[in-house]
This record gives sequence, C-alpha cells and structure tokens, in this order.
Amino acid sequence: MSAEHRDLAAGRWKEMALLERMAHIGGEVERALSWRAKNNAEYSRRAFERALELVDLSLDHPLKRTHLREIARMREALVDYFLGANEYGSTEESWRKYFFHFTYAARRNF
Repeated sequence: MSAEHRDLAAGRWKEMALLERMAHIGGEVERALSWRAKNNAEYSRRAFERALELVDLSLDHPLKRTHLREIARMREALVDYFLGANEYGSTEESWRKYFFHFTYAARRNF
C-alpha cells in the first residue's frame, strides 16, 4: 500500500466511526467519478486507488465484524465498476446515491 492517507493509516482511521469512514471513501469515489466524466483517466485512477486504500484500511480494522461483509461487497462492486466489466450494473448515479447517505449522516453527527 502506498499510504496516500498516511495520517489515517497511522492510526486515526481506527478512531473514526463507520459513517465517517464511509464518507471519506465516498469523497474519493466522487473524485474518481468526476475525473472519469471529464475524461481524465489518470486522475480518475489515482482517486480510485485512494478510495481502495481507505476501503482496505476499513477491512483491516473493522469497527464491528458485521461491517466486514458490507465493506467487502462494496469493494468488489467498486472494482467491478472501475476496472472490470461492470457485471453488477453499477452507475455513476448509483455510487453517488450510495455514498451520499453516509456523507449526510456523518455531517449531521458533527
């Protein structure tokens, strides 16, 4: 792992609530989607890799064991959408909707 998010990887990630973690992941996915829409494959790929880094940190340090399945499936679907054949039929809109709820809930808690 390249640890683009060094401060998070160093331990701060473990202290965050699930909503906050998912909101951070959603921010990187949003950037990947935006760059993809602007036909900038390099920036989109880099944002996607940062999102995967955060997902992997979540899988390495789950808050609860029950969160593992959701996070692992989300990772699988993200990889399918950005790098695979999109067998799950994900759309830009569906990813934005998925992460919007986490971002909204995380902001309400602050």
